[in-house]
Order: sequence, then structure tokens, then C-alpha cells
Amino acid sequence: MIALVQRVAEARVLVEGRTIGEIGRGVAAFVCAERGDDTAAAARLIERVLAFRMFADGAGRMNLSVRDVGGGLLLVPQFTLAADTRSGNRPSLTPAAQPAAGRALFEHALACARAGHAPVAAGEFGAHMQVSLVNDGPVTFWLEARSERPRAP
Repeated sequence: MIALVQRVAEARVLVEGRTIGEIGRGVAAFVCAERGDDTAAAARLIERVLAFRMFADGAGRMNLSVRDVGGGLLLVPQFTLAADTRSGNRPSLTPAAQPAAGRALFEHALACARAGHAPVAAGEFGAHMQVSLVNDGPVTFWLEARSERPRAP
């Protein structure tokens, strides 16, 4: 699984003009399941997001995680992160998990996040969302967690 994580001052997700998820200071994580991913990969990815040190300590060094600072976590499903963009002008989305598997893995990741941290908010899988955030820094990282079994071609 993939996560594009951003340290934010605030972030929110709207669906049809209604706010469905919102946090203050914390991490906005755009997450994507790829073909061959499993629940173990989803759990590992969430643990990485929650433990990843991207907040400044008293000396100004990135030594603190979102857990350490008591920040919020906003999970947003985004299957386009798996796009193959190596050639041409149109992305291939073949590497992304099929919708049913992607939804199940996003829901599992969300459950893991809620079991291991608070507050946690989320976007809606399959919905057309408007995401707004204030990237703090800017600070953005790409995280991955792979399944133990061989990946599908």
C-alpha cells in the first residue's frame, strides 16, 4: 500500500458540499491499495504513518510523530497514487487494486488507525471529494508497506 503524507495545520474533506472529515494540526494521508496488497500491508502502512517522525521537537528537528504531538489523522482514499506514469500522457491505473479490494483495504486501514490513534477522520471511498489542507512546512513524504507475498503483475 502507498501513502502520501503531509504535515498539516488543518485539513478537511467535503462530499457534495458537506464536510465529512476534518482535523486541525496533524497528518493528511492519501492512501492507495495496489493489486496484491493485503490487510497486513494496510496495518503496517498505518503503523508507519502514525509512528513517522515529521514534527519538530524543541530543537527544531523532525523527531516527533503525530502520536507524540497528539495531532489528528485524516485518511483520504486516492487510487490514482498507484498510476503508472512512465510513458505517454495518460496514466495507467492497472496497478491499483480492484475497487472492492481497494475499499476493503481502505476500511481496514481506517479501522487500524482508529484503534491506534485519536482523532482520526476520513474521506469516503469512491466518492468525488474536495480536499482542502494547509501543508505545514511544506512537509510531504511518500510511504509504502508491501505484502509479504509476491505482487501480481
